Amino acid sequence: MESQPEFSGKPKSPRKNDVKAMKQHWGITVALVVLAFNHPLCLPAHAAQWQANEQIKPYSISGKTSRELYRSIGKNGPRIGDGRKTIAHTTFDLKWRRNYKPRGNSCVLVSAKPFMTIIYTMPKPRLKLREPTASQWKHFYNGILIHEKVHGTYARELVERIIKTTVGLTVKNDRKCQKIRAEVLTRVKAAYGEYGARSGKFDRAEMTTGGNVRGLVNVLLRGE
Repeated sequence: MESQPEFSGKPKSPRKNDVKAMKQHWGITVALVVLAFNHPLCLPAHAAQWQANEQIKPYSISGKTSRELYRSIGKNGPRIGDGRKTIAHTTFDLKWRRNYKPRGNSCVLVSAKPFMTIIYTMPKPRLKLREPTASQWKHFYNGILIHEKVHGTYARELVERIIKTTVGLTVKNDRKCQKIRAEVLTRVKAAYGEYGARSGKFDRAEMTTGGNVRGLVNVLLRGE
């Protein structure tokens, strides 16, 4: 009997630097299994202010039938933070350029420009599939990618949340703009916490009995 998917993945804490390099991942996991894809995309994230780049990163799997492909995912899929393998996962790299300015005896965060790349890791069969496996795989793959893109949306909304809660922040008695950095980090961590809770709740709903991801796996294994 094939194992069923379960949620796994923990957010990483942001660093303290002015220009921060941040990575985050969420994955669909199965006790023995995992998924990814390849195709660079670029989507606007917040009007003309900034853009998030999207990439689809494939990992190779083998098999001629749906069950063989699923088993190959278990052998070749990427591992997430706790060591378990996943069907697919979403990561992002996030850096910031922040502009702090002293005003009198205070310091203000005047602007914060994000540089974000969202990466979807998805499986890709090595060989061209024949029918009916090709159609079965396409249905499964597209459904998993839709799931991962929700995580991508959450990641962009995380950035918007950070901008909203930090830009314009003023800290008094901070002419050298040192205290304000600690306050910005506190607010960034809070935004990450909200993001992690939201992503985890979504994954659990998708992977429970009756959930979309659980359904996709079941249909693939039945060869429908």
